[in-house]
This record gives sequence, structure tokens and C-alpha cells, in this order.
Amino acid sequence: MRQLVAFPRMGNYFNPLRKLVTNTTHLKVIEMPKITKETISLGSKNSPDTVCVPFKYNLGNFIEALDKGATVLFQAGGGCRYRYYAEVQETILKDLGYNFTMYQIIEKDHVRFSELYKTMLKLNPYLTRKKLIKEIFNTILYIYYLDKIDDLIRKRVGFEKEKNSFKKIKDEFIKKADKENSVIKLTKLYYKTKRKLKKVEINKPKNCLKVGIIGELYTSMEPFSNYELEKLLASFNIEIKRFTNLSYLLWQKKLMTWFMKFKVRKYCKYTLGADGLDNVYRVYWLKKHKYDGIIHTKPTGCTPEIGAMPIIMNIAKDNNMPIIFLSFDEQTGVEGLNTRIEAFYDLLKLKKEEENGSKSRN
Repeated sequence: MRQLVAFPRMGNYFNPLRKLVTNTTHLKVIEMPKITKETISLGSKNSPDTVCVPFKYNLGNFIEALDKGATVLFQAGGGCRYRYYAEVQETILKDLGYNFTMYQIIEKDHVRFSELYKTMLKLNPYLTRKKLIKEIFNTILYIYYLDKIDDLIRKRVGFEKEKNSFKKIKDEFIKKADKENSVIKLTKLYYKTKRKLKKVEINKPKNCLKVGIIGELYTSMEPFSNYELEKLLASFNIEIKRFTNLSYLLWQKKLMTWFMKFKVRKYCKYTLGADGLDNVYRVYWLKKHKYDGIIHTKPTGCTPEIGAMPIIMNIAKDNNMPIIFLSFDEQTGVEGLNTRIEAFYDLLKLKKEEENGSKSRN
């Protein structure tokens, strides 16, 4: 019987990762459905009550995949309690009666090529190191281009004249990139897509509201886990900046850690774990680049972010930066989120009008 592969879904990153697994193992990757309330319901039902929400989403993803016939599961790990997800989830799923093999890609907070190659050899004994290196490079490039496209869209999406114009172009890029195995052709596709995005008609005022999203990685990157927060902000004609993406986590974070620690040394002497230090630094960055407000997202009970929040509040207060903290769990309601964001928008708008009025009087 042919093996079927599955891994948790997180935004559009499913596509480049599926391409990597397919091209290196020649196994079929199950087309995971987008995360729904049923996903979190399945995960919550079978998880410890106190575990963080990303664990429950991932577990729900795995149960859906196993019910579709998955025999091989991949999990990442690292940073915080995330490093224990694989072992605990494997135990829970096998106690539920599922038969599968689970592989953890990131151990001890690092991806080691030798360990990854050994894992992939178990699934494809004919895989060469050269082939794996090539496919990893192509995947990283695909992810990088996807993140660059998202960054460009966030600056413009709230001001598009024709609704869903950016989404259509991005979906077209993903559809073509999934089939493209040439680095040169993938790069050409990216620049062609970039030109298309810049040609989309927008009506963006020079002095628009700008908001930065900081916080825990999963609730930043998976749209369902934050109830489509970015889409909601765009509906208020707000320019969005989001720092955390897969490109950042894979290589940029390691290069920037010393620099971030140096910049916020007045407030923070330690890395705090996971993305704690990063988010402290981002408040400083957003103030420097004249953003109007900050939204901090995290799962309820996320220890590294709880440790970082008092420091973040101090920097925000010292720099007169409005900030709102959003915690998400399976009980969070979209209506409550909408109300809080609407009130935050009103606050930012009023503050900006007062600042502009003060400048004009001077």
C-alpha cells in the first residue's frame, strides 16, 4: 500500500512544503482542507485543557489527515513548548487507535541537513544529497517570493479599487509556482507577479493609518487562528506590517538576534525565548518608522509572550504608541474581536487627527 503524507496547515506555506515533500519522496501529500471550527473542535476534544491553541489546531489537522488515510506525519518543533508537540501528539493519536509514522523535522531548535536527509531516505531510499539540496533551495526561494508578495500586498490591499484583485494575482502565482521546478523560471514568475501587483489600481492617501502586527508566530501566520485579522484591518483602510513569516523564522531571525538584543538593551537583557525578544524590538522599529499602532497576538497561556508583554507595554508607553493585546483560544469569538478592533481603529484615527491638527496650527 502506497504511503500518504500529511503535515499541519499554516496559511499558504502548505504549497511550497508539499512541493518539497513530493519532489523528494515521490509520495502523495494529502490535500489538507483549510482550518475550520471542526479542526479546532477535534483538536480541543483530544488535547489537555491547558495546552496552547496551536497544539490543538495541529492535532485537529492530524486527525483530519489520518481519517483521510495518512500514514506518514511530519511535525516541526523548536522555540518553546512547540519542541514537545511531536512526541505528545504522537502519543495521543496512537492512543486513539491510529496507525502511522511521525517524523520531527526540527530538533533542539535546529534543522540539521544530515538528520533531514536520513529522515527522507526512509521514505525514498534513492534520494541523493544533491537532489535534496536542490529541492530545499527551490523551496526556500518559493517561500521567500511568497513572503515578499505578501509584504507588498499588505501595504496596498486595504486600498484596492476592485475587491480581491490582489488575491487573484497571488492565487495565480501559487498555482504556477507549484508546477515550476526551474529557479530561473520561478524568479521570472515572481517579478512578473510583482509587476502585476503594482499595477493594481488603489486609492491610498499619503497619510493613511499604519498598524504593525507582532506576537506569537502561529497566531500571526495562520489566518483562521486570528479570525482573518489582516483582512479585517484592510477593511478599515489600514496599511499593515507583519514581521513574522517563514523566511524570517528559517534564516533571518538567527542573523538579527544580536542586533535586536543590542537595540533594546535598555529594556531587555535576555532573549526571553521563542519570539519574545523579537517582539520587544519590533515596538522600537514601528515607532521609528512612524506607525500609528500595534496589535500583539498570542495564544492564551503563551509563556514567552506573557513574559515579553510588560516590557512591550513599557516601550509602547515611553514612545506614546497605542497597543492592543489579543489572546486567542477555542472560545474566542469573532464578534468580540471585531468590536475591539473597531474601537482600536477609532482611537488611532482620533489620535492621528489630533496630531495632524496640532501640526497644521504650528
